[in-house]
Amino acid sequence: MSRVTGFLVAGAILVGATGLAVFMVSQRPEPERVPPPSQVPFAITAPAQAGEGAIPVFGAGTVRPRAEIDIAAEVSGKVVWVDPAFQSGGRVREGQVLFRIDDVDYRRQVEKARANVALQRVEVLKAREEAQVARKQYEQFKERQAESGEASEASPLALWQPQLEAAEAALARDGATLAETELNLARTAIKAPFSGVVRTESVDVGQFVAAGRGVARLYASDAVEVVVPLSDREAALVPGLWDLRAGDGNRDVGVHVVADYGGRRYRWDGYVDRVEGALDEQTRTLDVIVRVPEPYRSGAGEGDDRERGDADPGAGGPPLLVGKFVDVELEGIAPDAWFRIRRPALRTGNEVWVVHTEKVTIVPVTVLQRKDDEVYVTGAIEAGDAAIVGGLQVATEGMAVRSGAAGAP
Repeated sequence: MSRVTGFLVAGAILVGATGLAVFMVSQRPEPERVPPPSQVPFAITAPAQAGEGAIPVFGAGTVRPRAEIDIAAEVSGKVVWVDPAFQSGGRVREGQVLFRIDDVDYRRQVEKARANVALQRVEVLKAREEAQVARKQYEQFKERQAESGEASEASPLALWQPQLEAAEAALARDGATLAETELNLARTAIKAPFSGVVRTESVDVGQFVAAGRGVARLYASDAVEVVVPLSDREAALVPGLWDLRAGDGNRDVGVHVVADYGGRRYRWDGYVDRVEGALDEQTRTLDVIVRVPEPYRSGAGEGDDRERGDADPGAGGPPLLVGKFVDVELEGIAPDAWFRIRRPALRTGNEVWVVHTEKVTIVPVTVLQRKDDEVYVTGAIEAGDAAIVGGLQVATEGMAVRSGAAGAP
């Protein structure tokens, strides 16, 4: 091949490669145009929810009996009968006989005391007759002395006054002895002082029991109590707390007691009965005493259509057992306007950052109560305001932001 032909071939290859390159460049896709990122910060928001009525005050505590006592016989003797219900977990009613003590000896003592009273009544009658006779004889003697010009006073012994007083005193003594023996006889039947539940018992037929020695423990079943520790800020939300007096029947401050049972929550209605008169030295809290009547009535299941506390006792719900740890919701004060916000929306200094027309507004608030992920506040907030719960660490009044709603808590 000549040199000219070689140059021509090389030139043709160069031209073809150049053309192919130009073609390929002309066919390449246009690069996607991405706008520069926005310099306006993004905020995550959640709406503020307006509350109605009383603010709930939340607490917790352990159920304890309203009253709990030791059962003991007031006389000694051998047990001859025990009620089948008188055992651990048994329920008894007021005045029910729990067990009986052998009363043979006590009946004999009553019979002896009655005989002594009968004999002493005879002695009193004799002394009265003797006193009447002595008085008549003295009157006759006094008349004869008056005729003769002599006068003297009869001694009390002559008139049988001390003898009569001694006979009457002996009758009173024997009467008291009779009353005591009858009382001891009645005490051989040990009765329940109130309706309740037997916590423990250690008595059986044939056992000898000593007077005053406890053989069982009984607690009242008509009501239970829950001790709810509250901070002074929380206690201030309970209306009329310091006006309450124990046992005065004031039920103005309503309470809902909630307990878990078998994976479900049940509710009972109660009321604030009283408050302890001093702070707990260790926790610096006030102990508010909540009373729940009829704890052995089935609780209403959470979410039931039944009215609060109006559960069907035969629906199989549990009773409110002593020793159960429960959540308590007290009816607090009722401000004109209060709101619930997510806990992250509350900022340092008790402030809430609210987004209005894509700008931040800083709103001071007063914290009333905290519960799980919610905070109860008052302030210049409106229902539905978008409170910032995330995305911003620093904000200023009027700062422009972009916002989006947060998911459920």
